[in-house]
Amino acid sequence: MRRAGGRFISRPMKQNQAETILAAVLDGARRAGADAADAVLYHAVSSGVSFRLGKLEDVERSEGLDLGVRLLFGQRQASVATTDMSKDSLAALVERCAAMAKAAPEDPYVGLAPADRLAKAPFPDLDLGDYAEPSTDALKDRARACEEAAMNVKGVVNSSGAGASYSEGRKWFATSHGFVGESGGSNHSISVSVIAEDANGMETDYDYDSKTHLADCRTPEAIGKRAGERTVSRLSPRRVKSQTAPVIFDNRLSNSLIGHLSGAVNGAAIARGVSFLKSKRGERIFPAGMTVVDDPFIKRGHGSRPFDGEGVAAQAFNLIDDGVLTGWFLNSAQARQLKLETNGRATRGASGGPGSGPTNLYLKAGTKTPAELLKDAGTGLLLTDMFGAQVNSNTGDYSVGCSGFWFENGARAYPVSEITIAGNLLDMYQNLVAADDLEFRGSTNAPSLYVGAMTIAGD
Repeated sequence: MRRAGGRFISRPMKQNQAETILAAVLDGARRAGADAADAVLYHAVSSGVSFRLGKLEDVERSEGLDLGVRLLFGQRQASVATTDMSKDSLAALVERCAAMAKAAPEDPYVGLAPADRLAKAPFPDLDLGDYAEPSTDALKDRARACEEAAMNVKGVVNSSGAGASYSEGRKWFATSHGFVGESGGSNHSISVSVIAEDANGMETDYDYDSKTHLADCRTPEAIGKRAGERTVSRLSPRRVKSQTAPVIFDNRLSNSLIGHLSGAVNGAAIARGVSFLKSKRGERIFPAGMTVVDDPFIKRGHGSRPFDGEGVAAQAFNLIDDGVLTGWFLNSAQARQLKLETNGRATRGASGGPGSGPTNLYLKAGTKTPAELLKDAGTGLLLTDMFGAQVNSNTGDYSVGCSGFWFENGARAYPVSEITIAGNLLDMYQNLVAADDLEFRGSTNAPSLYVGAMTIAGD
């Protein structure tokens, strides 16, 4: 790595170098007598700055190379990881992993993914990054502009800080049954949090944006302005009486409800029987007409990937189709345990074996505007911020501390804070009404959502 004109120039690992390392590990696994093996290599770069009240507070940059290896001897397996790519270190790594695998307990479901399910080159071009690492000065300019725009909003009196960051990563994955693949992407992020004050006290709020390509990000000025306006709108909050009333999740928070759905349909939770959805496959748990999609092939998507963590070719599918729960997020071992087929949702880090999870998961937008949701609900709570969500994974019981706006006669009346809402996710899902304001901010997204009546604990 070298530095030129304030800009760090990294020398990314080339594909042939990565494949040489993976081949050496897999060859060592064969010599150690392993029946099967796989290996994953990650090269990651990240840089960022933090800015507060017009002054630079911190500059960070990191670059790392991580290798994860899994060896299988019959129905026994073990995984090890390293950052040392020297020849002697790799040989010792394989030897250590082999000893661990031979001593591991048997697991009847372990194994590589079925060979006939593996993705085949050429892999789709998903345009997952511009790989345009900014200079430190460029990051400083973004953070400064974002904070200045927020501080220029009347009523904003202080800053909790602004930040701008960049990251990129490449992944190479190979197996002993012939799969070799490369994937990767980049990400640009800008954020700010500020404080507003009036005669009744202070409030804080934030805004951010994060995209794989800088060209798709909102401007720092737009992010800062919205953060300032949101913060000022929260001034002079009131408490509300404890009651049962309609609740609407703003689209900044609604993705959390889809995130809880994702956790409940994870193959590991289903296989262990610790999910409130374990017996709900094939049942209508959302209203008729609603669709939740998981799509690994969205161009420039935060969760897009050409193959899963086991090299399996995946397809987009509707997790919720016309309100009906269709299945789980499965890797190969989970599928074997559940007597199903993997659906290409394996995940894989350098440490440990495969997990499972979504790619780009989103609830399709409805036809009503957010204002129409308020009008239809009449009187209740519009949730715009929350903390400390608690979910019972076995029952779906849900509670969270929150703040937002009380609405009356279909319109915002005043800000509220220091309240808690509680209910059950199954009841909330069954009552959903989606607005038309879906925005893709990350790998899990949803529009504003009406969730029905919930218990509100206030005064």
